[in-house]
Amino acid sequence: MAESDELPDAPAVAREVFTGEAWPRAQAFAEMLAGPGVVRGLLGPREIPRVWDRHLLNCAVVAEAVPQAAHLVDIGSGAGLPGVVLAIVRPDVQVTLLEPLLRRTTFLEECVEGLKLDNVEVVRGRAEELAGQRTFDVASARAVAPLDRLLSWSMPLLRPGGQLLAMKGERAAEELDAATQQLHSYGVETAELVTVGRGKVDPPATLVRVVAGRSPARRAQATRRRRKR
Repeated sequence: MAESDELPDAPAVAREVFTGEAWPRAQAFAEMLAGPGVVRGLLGPREIPRVWDRHLLNCAVVAEAVPQAAHLVDIGSGAGLPGVVLAIVRPDVQVTLLEPLLRRTTFLEECVEGLKLDNVEVVRGRAEELAGQRTFDVASARAVAPLDRLLSWSMPLLRPGGQLLAMKGERAAEELDAATQQLHSYGVETAELVTVGRGKVDPPATLVRVVAGRSPARRAQATRRRRKR
């Protein structure tokens, strides 16, 4: 079993991305991911050498696209990527970590307490269950589902003009094209690819950024249609 002491040193750029109080918190979270996160099966042992480059830094640069003082929901937060990282690097943002599995929410709660993150809440549940109860400025997601399915989870959670920031890799453009019908049905204002982290991560991170339309009724109608299928 991999241990947290196998975690490599943070690259120099990490000190530029995680500044002030964010730096010791980022170090501590890296240890949590490489230790308890691996032991509990939230992160694979082979990911330990890539915790900084592939996970922490790759998630941290998403903050470039998050508006000031936003209320953000991280859908299917898993091990806290990107939600916990965004909370660390952006203390002005209120983060809700939404995750249905108990073992994951237990880990997330321990991380939030251990890192002393007072801008984070952990909610055990699914996006469909939270819809109609709360709305957010931003919904983030990483490796949760294809974009067409992610739209059905995220759009009902966004206020008019709110945005989905979906971390996608090489197939981002393909997923965006495949979701054309769903994007139209939700009446979104904008759907585009956004690159973040130039000069900080290599390759830069690619986001699918979808801005929710101004008509909540149309989004609700689209959600109902999808649920009937």
